[in-house]
Amino acid sequence: MNAICRWGPLALATLLGAGGGAFITAAHAGPSRETPYDLVQALARVLTTVEGYYVDPVERTKLLRGAVKGMVSELDPHSVYMTTEEWKDAQDEIQGHFAGVGVEVDLRGDAITVIAPIEGSPAERAGIKGGDRIVAIDDELVVAPSLEKTLKRMRGPAGTKVKLRIRRSGVAQPLTFDLIRDVVRVASVRSKPLAFGVGYLRIRQFQEGVHGELLRHTASLRAAAAGDLKGLILDLRANPGGLVDEAMDIADELLDEGGIYTTRHRGFVVDDVRARRGGALTKVPVVVLVNDWSASASELLAGALQDNNRALVVGSQTFGKGSVQAIVELPGIGGLKLTTARYYTPSGRAVQADGIHPDVLIASKLNDPESRFRERDYANHLPAEPSGNAGGSRSARAIVDAGVAPEDGGLEPAELGSIPTDPRGGPDYGLDVAFDVLTKQVMPRGARVR
Repeated sequence: MNAICRWGPLALATLLGAGGGAFITAAHAGPSRETPYDLVQALARVLTTVEGYYVDPVERTKLLRGAVKGMVSELDPHSVYMTTEEWKDAQDEIQGHFAGVGVEVDLRGDAITVIAPIEGSPAERAGIKGGDRIVAIDDELVVAPSLEKTLKRMRGPAGTKVKLRIRRSGVAQPLTFDLIRDVVRVASVRSKPLAFGVGYLRIRQFQEGVHGELLRHTASLRAAAAGDLKGLILDLRANPGGLVDEAMDIADELLDEGGIYTTRHRGFVVDDVRARRGGALTKVPVVVLVNDWSASASELLAGALQDNNRALVVGSQTFGKGSVQAIVELPGIGGLKLTTARYYTPSGRAVQADGIHPDVLIASKLNDPESRFRERDYANHLPAEPSGNAGGSRSARAIVDAGVAPEDGGLEPAELGSIPTDPRGGPDYGLDVAFDVLTKQVMPRGARVR
């Protein structure tokens, strides 16, 4: 999940000035005591050696930029330095519009993996699916993949062509997709009225304005139910997270009291966020749908509802990204996405490298290592912490084996248009189970599930 902050030129100059002064002092330190600035000197020596002796001429700026990227990426999988161009692309994505093929991707193991195609995008229309692994772009192999470089290669002016070669689990030969880039406008919230006064709300990602989108869709669902919305299925499957403030505001619409989350920086509590009274959905019974690729802010929301006994969580154990990233603008040189805190559910559960354990567990059908990749599989992930209150399926109310799970293993929700009014027996097994749990277990009890 991301928080946004900016350092002004004065603050940046002060930091650089302090660093420069300390560096000059460190040059006179004795040889027996290595300081961080000795390593900076080592970097300078390596740079001058490379410039003087490398087989071909080198570009100093490119080398130093690579050194900065390497320094930040050493911290954890989610901290990254962005050039000015990458910073602009990141801001466009947060605001929900960019030109490209329209896929949500992540680096899972050594493969660029599709989390989900964006609805209405060139990728979705062509048939690209969650779990697909991108192995080549325009016939150039994706080797030692970089997420930022891959995204840059897939994006480009609307109307231009790009070819993707993809590996798909269960398919022997690579698949080739010839796509035409388009302006992708992300509709982060989708909804549909279901039988018995139930509403279905899917949140694809927590981008700017998602809270407002959700309220508009809620009003439409109430109107379709003649003003009496009897139950809600909140679908967070394949939701990779996003802006924590948006997830917090949505939790606030569902909770009339209780905690939402806490964050800790170096062991100290930084935020203790609690619900305010008067949310739009506090009286509506809720079931939350999650899966292996529900991450970060979506785990925060699911955990808040679960710990407050406000919803039953249905699906598979989630991804396990329990850290907070600040988006820091560095004027003139780009920006940082920097991990600054861990977050915890209201009962104190640590999500990092563990995830949310559902109340109703649908056994995952993902068997290949790339599809089963989770936060804990990153080589430099932040370590997990023991939790006194495990919650969820470790004391499960029910366990459901998805013996007739869809071909994609449940990575993606079914297309909205294919969902029948009564989804039991439809194309989406997870939604089938959630609808059954909501109508038979949760709605008879009211808004509190325990």
